[in-house]
Amino acid sequence: MTLAAAEPAVTDTFPINGTDFVELYVGNAKQSAIFYESGFGFRRVAYRGPETGTRDRASYVLQQGKIRLVLTTALHPDHPVADHVLRHGDGVHDIALWVDDVRDAYAKAIERGARSAQEPTVLRDQHGEAVIAAIHTYGETIHSLVERGKYRGAFLPGFQPVSGTLQAEPAGLEHIDHCVGNVELGRMNQWVAFYRDVLGFSQIIGFDDKDISTEYSALMSKVMANGNGRIKFPINEPAEGKKKSQIDEYLDYYHSPGVQHIALACNDIIGTVTRLHAAGVEFLHVPTNYYDTVLERVGKIDEDLAPLRELGILVDRDEEGYLLQIFSKPVQDRPTLFYEIIQRKGAKSFGKGNFKALFEAIEREQAARGNL
Repeated sequence: MTLAAAEPAVTDTFPINGTDFVELYVGNAKQSAIFYESGFGFRRVAYRGPETGTRDRASYVLQQGKIRLVLTTALHPDHPVADHVLRHGDGVHDIALWVDDVRDAYAKAIERGARSAQEPTVLRDQHGEAVIAAIHTYGETIHSLVERGKYRGAFLPGFQPVSGTLQAEPAGLEHIDHCVGNVELGRMNQWVAFYRDVLGFSQIIGFDDKDISTEYSALMSKVMANGNGRIKFPINEPAEGKKKSQIDEYLDYYHSPGVQHIALACNDIIGTVTRLHAAGVEFLHVPTNYYDTVLERVGKIDEDLAPLRELGILVDRDEEGYLLQIFSKPVQDRPTLFYEIIQRKGAKSFGKGNFKALFEAIEREQAARGNL
């Protein structure tokens, strides 16, 4: 493992305030919205579709804390969204970044080598105006750049405020901690360079195949972050092993690089995971003997070990503090996108001490699918 201090925020190509939204392209947005509402406790806040004048797609905006998910489906088979779902299954298309000046951010990104996905466009309705542009990143994933300082509507122009008929209790999810991308063997450093050279991000940590490996498989990862630390993008690539790694399996089923998982931060992981379990969200489980020695490894923690053991929550410590984390099973039939629930108690790292137990749990799932 290699650690590096993030460079000052002034090295950023342009200031980023945070993650504005994450858009998933899905086969049936109406049904997916109910899943995220009932399972994860999101609240439906906005909608765009035929009823609002958009004839080719339907989108539902879900919110919890500072997290906004946009679920979009095509209404015709020849639509690009339909093509995306046919190839990749349900998955993340857009990790949107909130900026103060889209035109400036877009121009600087293009000047530094970004490939344009959408030139700056002004969107207006009775609630004001927003500016949006987009650049390409790995696979078919994009980063929209969103400027909303002059907009007061529910989400963006073209969307109308709505509320879902299902009023599930929030699960305590607060914000997006990080988004992890999987890329092909030999391409990790290319995308590390992209985030460094185009967006001015810094590498804050790296893991090689000695850090992230089991008897059967391995991967390598580098974590890129912007100057204020609000945006963190780990990038994974497979490493040579005896059997197929989880990254290889992802690439086989997603059919391109893409977003592997989204980490959602909370302030009470025991309460949050208890709520998610009760709602039917499925999580990976590590062997119970993991907990026999965990406190010897991480030292004193505030939480009682019994509920952590019962729920399958993992613990790790770094120089700054400790963290608690748990990983869902894939949330669609393809073994691609999943979610991490994380609570940081000072720790800035990503759970290196849990990698072996976690990856063995993933390998058991791979073996059950016949893909190890």
